[in-house]
Amino acid sequence: MGDPASSKIPSEDRPAQRSEVSKRTQKAPKADDVISTVTEDSFISFRKKIYFSNDLVMKVPARTDRASFPPPGYVTVYEFSLRAGLRFPPSSELIDILTIYGVCLSQFSYRAMSIVMGLIVLFRDRGVVLSSECLSQMGHLFSDAQGCISFRSKWLDIRTRDPLKGWISNFFYV
Repeated sequence: MGDPASSKIPSEDRPAQRSEVSKRTQKAPKADDVISTVTEDSFISFRKKIYFSNDLVMKVPARTDRASFPPPGYVTVYEFSLRAGLRFPPSSELIDILTIYGVCLSQFSYRAMSIVMGLIVLFRDRGVVLSSECLSQMGHLFSDAQGCISFRSKWLDIRTRDPLKGWISNFFYV
């Protein structure tokens, strides 16, 4: 007769193998697949920690809303952007950088946002405006395959602590 393994139909083993392989190759969720965990209570916490003008309208995303598709008239903001120093209205330097590079606010990684905001504050403290040309002399902004913007320094040793792994679900609209 032969051993029991040789009498098996090969297709019977494949589904189990595929599921094990797919478990190993799972990647981080994409922004389009994630539901926001921000609530109205989160806004109370944000307002206690960070000054927001009273006319700033913040909106909790519905369960069907996604970070990459904000409602008309709103922009997507991640909680880590506030921790990185983003304030409203955004500084003119930040708006210029976003415009010149052709990216939106929600594309910035925590590292890129904290570095750019830190440099804006440092330059302002010294009475100088951070321009995109000056930023490009210090490093460059680059995009990964999913469109997330990061910063790679040319000569600065800038280290930032990345947020929790669940940062992608902490978004809201302004």
